[in-house]
Amino acid sequence: MPDFRDERPPPSWLGDVSDGVDAWTQRASTPTERTAEEAEQGSRPAEQAAQRSTRGRARSGARSGRTGQRGGRGRSRTAPPPEDEVAAGPPADPEAVARKILLDQLTGQARSRKQLADKLEAKDVPVELANRLLDRFEEVGLVDDEAFARAWIASRQPGKGLARRALAQELRRKGVDDEIAREALDEIDPADEEQAARALVRKKLRSLSRVDDATATRRLVGMLARKGYGGGMAFSVVREELARAGRDEPDDADLD
Repeated sequence: MPDFRDERPPPSWLGDVSDGVDAWTQRASTPTERTAEEAEQGSRPAEQAAQRSTRGRARSGARSGRTGQRGGRGRSRTAPPPEDEVAAGPPADPEAVARKILLDQLTGQARSRKQLADKLEAKDVPVELANRLLDRFEEVGLVDDEAFARAWIASRQPGKGLARRALAQELRRKGVDDEIAREALDEIDPADEEQAARALVRKKLRSLSRVDDATATRRLVGMLARKGYGGGMAFSVVREELARAGRDEPDDADLD
């Protein structure tokens, strides 16, 4: 067999040991450097992909932020605007507010002190402030329970035909002191009270034409009792008005 090894060209460092060492060292380091270079080139696509992903997330976040801002602007249309402290001005003076409440209550109608005190309490006005203002209103005559009681009687006694007892109960509910109410009730003329009772009976008799006299008497006396009239006056007025209307006076036994 022929020996082909003799046909290979001799290495360039043949005959020189130092050249051989350099040649071997160069061959040993070349793959390492090439590998590092290839690794660096291979890492660039991964880095570029990561950068593209980061930019994509940033753009998505920006779009989300703009959407949130639009949503926020949309919600702000329904939310109440913040209070403008400058436009609102200083807080209202509690005394001025309470005074206005009293004046509004007294416009067009007299009221008792108790009624006004209850109104101030319902509006959360402090008791001390309420009493001070009510005292001042009494001093100037804007609050006067005596005048209120007389005015109340003048409106309720002729119009509703109420007797003293019923009027006293109403004044008590209005917070008028019993002594003040009694003084005002004493001013009622007994003749006026009787006349009011007769007017009530005559009006009611028109609707009792189909009932017997005993039934009519019981209903008329009951109506006067509810209006505050005593039994003696009620029976007396009913009997006289029945006779005046041409109806027979019922016996006491018929009324039992």
